Amino acid sequence: MTETRDDAPSANLQRIRLHLARSKEFPEGSARHGYEFVAPLDADGRIDAEAWKAVRERTDVTRFWGNDAPEHGLLVHRAGGVAGASWVFDYEAGASEDDETGYRFGDHVFAPGEYVSLRDEDGEMHTFIVFSVLPA
Repeated sequence: MTETRDDAPSANLQRIRLHLARSKEFPEGSARHGYEFVAPLDADGRIDAEAWKAVRERTDVTRFWGNDAPEHGLLVHRAGGVAGASWVFDYEAGASEDDETGYRFGDHVFAPGEYVSLRDEDGEMHTFIVFSVLPA
């Protein structure tokens, strides 16, 4: 059998669900505010940038925010930011004003109970708890 880039063994695609962590506005956190996205994770649970290159078109993201309509986009690795690159949720190709940037996403372990932060399109930073990580 011939192996294609999408079948690469290093592409350990996982569906990651983030829920809004406790904050002043949501003292108990909120399962109605968050993201669900697909990313290749390495053995330590970090996003695998090399594997992402082979499966980037499969790394979809859905933003769910209370009663707002869900937004759909892709997980994108962009030049710039901490350590020379940033992970971004990109909702409209070719436009950056709607992008949401993960804070040091490349350094974080994506495992249930861990915390990560994202800067939304308005520049506000929000903290999320990793609710689940399941095979995609």
